[in-house]
Amino acid sequence: MKFIVNADTLLKQLQLISGALQNSTPLPILENFLFELSPDSLKASASDLETTMTTIISVQRKESGKVAVPAKILLDTLKTFGAEPLNFKIQKDSFHIEISSDKGKYKLSGLNGEDFPKLPAIDKPNTIEMPSDVLLAAINHTLFATGNDELRPVMTGVFCQFSKEGSIFVATDAHRLVRYRRNDIRSAKESSFIMPKKPLALLKASMVGTTTQVKIDYNEANAFFTFDNVSLICRLIDGRYPNYEAVIPLDNPNKMEVDRLSF
Repeated sequence: MKFIVNADTLLKQLQLISGALQNSTPLPILENFLFELSPDSLKASASDLETTMTTIISVQRKESGKVAVPAKILLDTLKTFGAEPLNFKIQKDSFHIEISSDKGKYKLSGLNGEDFPKLPAIDKPNTIEMPSDVLLAAINHTLFATGNDELRPVMTGVFCQFSKEGSIFVATDAHRLVRYRRNDIRSAKESSFIMPKKPLALLKASMVGTTTQVKIDYNEANAFFTFDNVSLICRLIDGRYPNYEAVIPLDNPNKMEVDRLSF
């Protein structure tokens, strides 16, 4: 299995998805990136079983296949290169990886890519699309208010609710509550889910500076986000979110307006 890729491009894309890795895991293969070569591209994936993030990278390939590559060693190795082409050669039987450039050769020991956990399938999903800046604003307005109490897992994520009237994003740690509403993002079908904070943080980091459409497919168990050459799938938090509307005053007679910057 052989392919040629720009070192700087590969490093940036792997750093983008590396947040999905788990440092201490009972499954050693989850300390690796999964490389899957197709006819015109390289698909790189990182996972902790709960969240999987993938990116598509253009490469010049000579053979197809898949291999699990040690993440930390590969990232450290790529940092020694600039924007130069790298030749990858992977032995199909032993999964030994040879990286060569004008500066020399590096050898790594990989694992069988077939042992990497398979992505869960999302059957009969609900679908909604929104601009990346809208989703980024929703994350920025709510993520900081999520809780850390593992005894109340539903409050460790962000509640996302879609309807014909608009979209609502809610977060609370029982001491503070944030409700962020958008009237420009609507769904024909009323639905909701609770998104964990780790995949939200990964989405936030990967969408900074982008102006694209984000497609969200979701069911009761998983949510799948797709934009540009990046995709993220995560397991949703199971449970019933607290009735946040009950604690928001409807007829509060005390109102004040103040200049935001002066305040």
